[in-house]
Amino acid sequence: MSSHFTVIYDACVLYPAPLRDLLMRLALTDLYRARWTDRIHDEWTRNVLKQRPDLKAEDLERTRSLMNAHVRDSVVTGFEHLIPSVELPDADDRHVVAAAIHSGASLIVTFNLKDFPPDQLKRYNLDARHPDDFIFDLLDLHGARVCEAAANHR
Repeated sequence: MSSHFTVIYDACVLYPAPLRDLLMRLALTDLYRARWTDRIHDEWTRNVLKQRPDLKAEDLERTRSLMNAHVRDSVVTGFEHLIPSVELPDADDRHVVAAAIHSGASLIVTFNLKDFPPDQLKRYNLDARHPDDFIFDLLDLHGARVCEAAANHR
């Protein structure tokens, strides 16, 4: 049985490989629905390649394809028309909120909480949470399943 609770992963939480792997394993539990966009993929892969010139773009493209293939309905499309109506301190983050709105997400998982002020997210029925807090919340609610997913984490 799949949950209807939907979250958007911001690019910054997909950048570190260990966290990305754990978040993917948690998404496969069906405790929630994980979502992202091609633009979010582009952002994290571009930044990884910038910091890690030893990695190949093809390897990250494979990772991206596997993420899309294994997490059901993960890629949000058709949200672009909402971007101009989103108000945030940094206009470059509006696409994340627009995708969250379009996908029916309740939560944005991000390290960059300052970029998603609660008073501005409130109007979109959204919240932003640090990945540590998100994972601890899942652990509190579904301890055994989260521990099982974490045990498979590399």
